[in-house]
Amino acid sequence: MECRAEGDGGSAPDEHLAQVGFALSGDDSCIADARHHAVGFLDRAVEERHVPVSDRVRDLTQLVVSELVTNARKYAPGPVFVELRLTGRSVDVVVWDSDSALPAARAADPGRIGQHGLEIVKAVTESLSVEREAVGKRITARIPLRHLPGKPAGASTTRDLSTGSGVCQP
Repeated sequence: MECRAEGDGGSAPDEHLAQVGFALSGDDSCIADARHHAVGFLDRAVEERHVPVSDRVRDLTQLVVSELVTNARKYAPGPVFVELRLTGRSVDVVVWDSDSALPAARAADPGRIGQHGLEIVKAVTESLSVEREAVGKRITARIPLRHLPGKPAGASTTRDLSTGSGVCQP
């Protein structure tokens, strides 16, 4: 884990206090490996940086990592790269894969079996963005460390994914 110095007694709320990146092989074990990396990252941040990470944020981070890595493994051949960033306000989960096709969350359908991953991620994150890269795409999900006043817990506050680059909202 890379930790940044806090400077003269404090850090800006959006400054990265800690970040880590790791590559996953894309095989069957990579989803569980990603969850374990995420928990280890948050545990180290609590121990080393004294960042308050609630059980809810820890669980949501594992869920978001699991859903995004599952989608990458299912739809993109090859390796997956995950980056986790922690600020005083949020945990960012960034997943890169080799498929340039942008995901589209489907309309809610309780009768549909499967393909609810992006719906779930949108529901539990503050924001969700997708950017095409020279090769593949990068998806960034932001999980707030604290509940935002005047907003339902976990509601996304961003734009539509279907435009080629941008962010989702429920």
